[in-house]
Amino acid sequence: MFSIKNNILAALAYFDMFNYPLTSTEIYLFLKSRCDIDNSHDALNDLVINRVVYQFDNFYSLKNEQWLIDRRRQGNKKAAEMIAIAGRISNLLIRFPYVRGIAISGSLSKNFADENSDIDLFVITEKNRLWIARTLMHAFKKLTYLVGKQEYFCMNYYIDEQQLEIVEQTVYTAIEVVTLIPLQGDALFERFYHANRWTRSYLPNKVLRLSSAKAVKNSVFKNLFEWMFNTRLGDAIDNLFMQVTKKRWLKKTEQMQLNAKGKVMALAVDKHFAKPDPKNFQGDLLVRYETKVARLITKPADVLAHSS
Repeated sequence: MFSIKNNILAALAYFDMFNYPLTSTEIYLFLKSRCDIDNSHDALNDLVINRVVYQFDNFYSLKNEQWLIDRRRQGNKKAAEMIAIAGRISNLLIRFPYVRGIAISGSLSKNFADENSDIDLFVITEKNRLWIARTLMHAFKKLTYLVGKQEYFCMNYYIDEQQLEIVEQTVYTAIEVVTLIPLQGDALFERFYHANRWTRSYLPNKVLRLSSAKAVKNSVFKNLFEWMFNTRLGDAIDNLFMQVTKKRWLKKTEQMQLNAKGKVMALAVDKHFAKPDPKNFQGDLLVRYETKVARLITKPADVLAHSS
């Protein structure tokens, strides 16, 4: 039970970095080792009795602070509203050429939103046409600034069908993968989950959900556009868009330009993906997480051993 308690603390520590308490079921799903759910609940109760973990109704936290629970409840309510909006947005974006799948990512995929939240979207495109799709979608996004709706169209992570497996395999990316909320492309997301079975080594109790996404319905315009650009000209245009975007983002990074959240703007660019550079936010977060877990595991060791 000692190791289960350590894993419970590790799960809570990860979400504590986002001030997000968990339910007992969520804690179990985010444990990094397989165990019986009853043993997980027993270990959690021991941690509560020894005041290593604090319980508020059906929520658990490393901090004895009620405001975190109120914040989560309000965030869950706001998230439900934004998820409904995301569903309508996906009905529009799936009509863009070469777009094959769309899912909600980021904090919204963890069922949380506040007044500053965006709708982060994870997009899968046809192989070798990611950059045509992305360029068209981001040209459209510029129009949303005119009506003040740009926060609904944060298409910040793209992959194509040729590279469905997420290359960076960490606890961070594992959690991001398993919490995605698919909206469009049911069959494709089944393939995506199959390609990312590696997440089980980080979250063995979290079974990848069966895709709840809609089946993709192509329009006459979409079919015609793709027919016209499924040529060598299309290959050249896709490569050109990739090189132009790569150059532009490299300049932003070198100039230390900041995004709306105060982070240096950096994009990892490849023929088969376009995503926030993992060396930035992801790298910093993992260092903070490992430091936090190490401190938690060693500090209450005598308490954990005594209550096992």
